[in-house]
Amino acid sequence: MNQKGITLIELLSVIVIVGILAAIAIPMYTNHMLRARRADAKAALEQFRASEEMRRAEKGSYATTLAELQNTWGVSATAGDYRVEFDPDKTLSANSFTARAVPTTGRQTPDGNLYINYLGQKWDKENKYYPDGRWAK
Repeated sequence: MNQKGITLIELLSVIVIVGILAAIAIPMYTNHMLRARRADAKAALEQFRASEEMRRAEKGSYATTLAELQNTWGVSATAGDYRVEFDPDKTLSANSFTARAVPTTGRQTPDGNLYINYLGQKWDKENKYYPDGRWAK
């Protein structure tokens, strides 16, 4: 007899293989997307710092309000899945600043905040300074 079709064992083998591939690919894709969205926050913080330096060069001091940076130098308060702001936990003055990017969506929340200060130091939620931590990835 010439029978055509697949057996149950063959079907289960294919399902197991597809499951293994999905178990490997999905976490890798999720991690890649997390890093890609983090790039928006890093670029926005770099722009924030550059704008502060331009303001300091022009007026002799750093801005102490985000509105001034937005209106004069085009700093955006949002960057993809992040909100960019002055760090409320740090002292803000005409001679120093610390900015942070705060995740605004659930998909980026595990990534945590990113920080930059007037010295150009960059660090993440785990206090890992560049070139270590999330700034380097």
